[in-house]
Amino acid sequence: MPALVDTEPKGGGKPLPVFESGAIMMYLAEKFGRFWPQDMAKKYDVVQWVMWQMSNQGPKFGEQGHFFRAAQDPKNGDLAYANTRFANEVHRLYGVMELGLHKKPYLAAGEYTIADMICYPWAAGWKLRKIDLGEFPNVKRWIEELEARPAVQKGMAAGADLSEDMSKLPDDEKARRAKLLYNQRATPVPKSWA
Repeated sequence: MPALVDTEPKGGGKPLPVFESGAIMMYLAEKFGRFWPQDMAKKYDVVQWVMWQMSNQGPKFGEQGHFFRAAQDPKNGDLAYANTRFANEVHRLYGVMELGLHKKPYLAAGEYTIADMICYPWAAGWKLRKIDLGEFPNVKRWIEELEARPAVQKGMAAGADLSEDMSKLPDDEKARRAKLLYNQRATPVPKSWA
């Protein structure tokens, strides 16, 4: 889960922890007064797209990737329904963006905002998701415009040097990572918190 601790919060005070990408983006946009208009109608145009990303785009695109990867291992059984379900959901959500971008340059407020920033990285993976952008000309135009922005290019390149070829890892390391990523269960409240 993404998290930050702002040791210099706006207005002073003790360090302020914030978790979840949408909340972090809203916090930073508000703190620095950028990419989040304060006009009430425009602000909530942005907020609704950030919430859409957090509750729809991220989870559904993530599940599509999860079940696609899980289907590569025969011990996981027949995942055809899950793969069809989430491929269709991803297609539907590209359609939501298509409608949201109709006759609009950006998703919200008529300007480049955190709504575009939070939705773009997921949408940019359209090839891996087997999406035909020809079906979504507004999304295609938006993706092309955003990917041409130097700051977007810099952000998308961040961490590229940290990627690794998972197929080259030893089996025990693959198993360790799989245990961390899949089938997690709740962590109890630590006794030291009592």
